[in-house]
Formats: sequence, structure tokens, C-alpha cells
Amino acid sequence: MKVTVRSFATLRDYMDAEFAIEIQESATIRDLLTTLIGRYPKLKDEIFLDDGTLRDFVNILQNGRNIAFIQGLDSILADGDRIALFPPAGGG
Repeated sequence: MKVTVRSFATLRDYMDAEFAIEIQESATIRDLLTTLIGRYPKLKDEIFLDDGTLRDFVNILQNGRNIAFIQGLDSILADGDRIALFPPAGGG
């Protein structure tokens, strides 16, 4: 199946801004991130802590909905899904 991935802000320094990617049926967000890290190794340190947990304030949206309100990294993907990756942002 095919999903579209968009990256924002500083994540664009490590990966393409938008692209479609083929991934196996019943894949999860976690599976997708593993695939993306295989393609863009520097991405790992930007979104995960050393223990493999998602960094605070990294936001991942699946079709416009934050995965924190679905099933987190275990959210199941469907063909045609649009995934948006946002790094932590600071400011004031």
C-alpha cells in the first residue's frame, strides 16, 4: 500500500519534504518510522530518545489527527493515508 509522508521545519534537513512510500499492509506508524529511518538514518536522533521512545513534543499526524489520540505509534496505516511529521518547536 502507499502512504504519503510530509515533513516540516527542521525535519526537512534530514528527509524529503513530501513523498509517497510503499509499505506492507497492516503496517503501523512504528513500522513506517522504522522504514523512514532506514532511508534517512539521521532522522532517528531527531524523533526518538536513546531508549527508543518518541521525543517529547514530536507530533505525528495521520490524516490530520494526532496519533496520540488514536493508538500512538501502534496506529494502523491504510492505503492513501497522509502522515505529517513535526519536530519539537520552541519559541515564545
